[in-house]
Amino acid sequence: MYRKVLLAYDGSIEGRRALREGARIAQLCGAQVFLLAVVEVSAGTGTLEGGLAIPISEQAEIYNNVLAEGVERLKAMGFSPTARLGMGEAGREIAAVAKEIGANLVVVGHRADGPLARWWFSSVGTYLVKHVRCSVLVAQTEIGDEEFSRLLTGSAVEA
Repeated sequence: MYRKVLLAYDGSIEGRRALREGARIAQLCGAQVFLLAVVEVSAGTGTLEGGLAIPISEQAEIYNNVLAEGVERLKAMGFSPTARLGMGEAGREIAAVAKEIGANLVVVGHRADGPLARWWFSSVGTYLVKHVRCSVLVAQTEIGDEEFSRLLTGSAVEA
């Protein structure tokens, strides 16, 4: 079903959730895994979770570390992921990479925002649904690392 899965990863709780769900789907489908972290760029500064603006060079270093952590998590699950650090608006960058690699599935995390934040900043998931030509999963299932590890070692999938 899915042959190439693109996981958007930012190291947050929601990002880790998306990584676990996407990796599990990729495992079940025998798919290749691509990991993407995006530094949101605005006038020479990046924005971390919580709206803190820092210079792009510092942000890139932080996200390179986040990306390395994600790669290690995926390797521990038996994958040999292709990883990339992107720069720009998250939705656009994820969509461009999905098109470039021919992704069949894009997995992103869900961060609950209030109505004003959704209106002002838009939603990456909404952007992707409108702009990519593959399936999009906005991960929301609460699966902890321990439970996920048990799922990976078990041979049967419970419905």
